[in-house]
Amino acid sequence: MDTILDALQEGRLFELPENDKAHALQFLAHIIEAFPETAAGTDVVGLVMKREDATGTAIGKGWACPHARVPYDEDLMCVMGWSPKGIDYGASDGKSITLVVMYLVPNNQRNHYLREISMLAKALETYPRLEKLSEVRNLDDVRLYILDLIEATKGAVGPVARAKMIRLQTKPALEAFPCRDLSNLVVEPITLIAGPGMKHVVLAQNYGLVEWLDTASGLIEKIEADGVYQDAGWRILRRGSVNYQGGRVAYDCLAIRMILNNSIQPK
Repeated sequence: MDTILDALQEGRLFELPENDKAHALQFLAHIIEAFPETAAGTDVVGLVMKREDATGTAIGKGWACPHARVPYDEDLMCVMGWSPKGIDYGASDGKSITLVVMYLVPNNQRNHYLREISMLAKALETYPRLEKLSEVRNLDDVRLYILDLIEATKGAVGPVARAKMIRLQTKPALEAFPCRDLSNLVVEPITLIAGPGMKHVVLAQNYGLVEWLDTASGLIEKIEADGVYQDAGWRILRRGSVNYQGGRVAYDCLAIRMILNNSIQPK
């Protein structure tokens, strides 16, 4: 399960912002789209949701492994999401999903992916402390839980993966999340308010983002029609909306961007 270990080592374990299945999958898919290795223009969200509509990806025991297959060669990668409350995922065993491991599967990695999923399913069948997952309280607890699960199946894990796991177990928590790939990933919650005859209003903590979105052309139209607005390196993702009197609407959104320096200005 070297891909999962890579994700832990590079800080790709996130607390999911809510327990809605579609929103959780979109959140993780947008993070994969921000990976430097993901080809520009790859619609990971669309690929993941299309496969999820065709067949459920819950593997039982509180785990789900959605994935997107892409038509190019690259390393197998994954990102993990933890839901403290659990997600109603429609799993065959009736259990809510607590851990979502989302894979990006390039053409040259399909066999690698199948081996990893098979190994994970075997680990979940034999791990003696599965119920401990309901007792974790933060991401560091989740990380240690996953490492313990992998340790329980170390006979099936190669020496390189075991060495990586030992390094992760012995590092202090803060040092164990170097976020090499995602060190410049910005995820900002924002609210957009729009209505007939009024200029849209942007509510967010990031001043540069607010300043840019205040003048963004076609923002509300794209959010309303497509659920996504993308420009200047930012991807604005609609998570939900609430209608008010007078035709006014409040859109709950996430703004996601991979930046190249320490600035969080949109341009």
